[in-house]
Amino acid sequence: MTTQQTMNILLCPDSFKDCLSAQEVIEALATGVQHVFPEAIITKIPLADGGEGFVQTLLTALGGQLISIQVKNPLGRLTDASYGILGDKQTAVIEMAAASGIELLKPEERNPMLTSTFGTGQLLLDAMQRGCRNLIIGIGGSATNDGGTGMAKALGYRFLNIHGDEIAEGGGELAQLHHIDTSKVTALLKQTQITVACDVTNPLTGTHGASSVYGPQKGATAEMVEKLDENLQHLANCIEKDLDKTILDLAGGGAAGGLGAGLVAFAHAELSLGFDIVKEQTQLEKAIQQADFIITGEGKMDVQTKQGKTPWGVAQLAKKHHKPCLGIAGFLGEGYQELYQEGFTSLLALPNGPISLQESIQLASELLADKAEQAMRLISFYRH
Repeated sequence: MTTQQTMNILLCPDSFKDCLSAQEVIEALATGVQHVFPEAIITKIPLADGGEGFVQTLLTALGGQLISIQVKNPLGRLTDASYGILGDKQTAVIEMAAASGIELLKPEERNPMLTSTFGTGQLLLDAMQRGCRNLIIGIGGSATNDGGTGMAKALGYRFLNIHGDEIAEGGGELAQLHHIDTSKVTALLKQTQITVACDVTNPLTGTHGASSVYGPQKGATAEMVEKLDENLQHLANCIEKDLDKTILDLAGGGAAGGLGAGLVAFAHAELSLGFDIVKEQTQLEKAIQQADFIITGEGKMDVQTKQGKTPWGVAQLAKKHHKPCLGIAGFLGEGYQELYQEGFTSLLALPNGPISLQESIQLASELLADKAEQAMRLISFYRH
């Protein structure tokens, strides 16, 4: 870079969970950048890896419209849920959390023995009925542990007990399953390609499976975890018997309480890293190639960021194209120093001194702008 060149700065963070959306993070960062480089060309690409903000990220990047319908929430109550249809009119982007997410329930209501993914299936069906033949679904933030059976029921699958009656919904009822009936499954499913944005590799069952790892976060006791795990094992056996599909060892099958495995088994879906989907749809790599400097980040960054999280993906691309990359986080956790080997030029945390979590949330926009300005001032010095 020379002093005559206009800086091309790429802002591509994920959201700061429970605080700011990715777009809000970008606007705060842009404020800080412009304090130092008012003439800078700022490229803004909000990112998400399949959880909160996934739909809005792709709508922002590609255009389209938000569709809102009534669906059943995880406990069967009617709720409004939205998904996006992109500008091509053929592609729908869905967040399972919009219909079956844990945030839709009060803490005392959370019980994965009872919760169902039926509402997620309603979103999928609605998109297909509107003519979408390419569905992209993010499966972060679930309240469920039903192996995707609720979702499948909304698409026409019937889950029958030994007497031929339909079993009740929820992960706790799967032990009653004897036969999976496919005679009433919507024909639209065979005409539709479904891609699942999944940022975990957990299998369906076992010590690293859906119930053991994520069940307690959804309200499961130790006894429930054991029962839920047994039930998902039983479901996998029934799927192999009736659908001739093997899902037990599927990497990512345990995501969203087994919805990952369920989408593969019942909807012929393919699992993919959420970041990879967003990277392709937003042409992120091209933007990184054109940038002089990149800023990414999310609420917390630590050694686990290396496991496919959005900032790590950005840093990997920056490293590939030899671009400086700054990571900004609300909090830098244990082992964050390892990220310097992953493509990050520098890492900054928001607080400038002792500050409570509540204060950091309230001041997040100001702190983000301040950190961006600090980085730009250092760059400005070396450009001259």
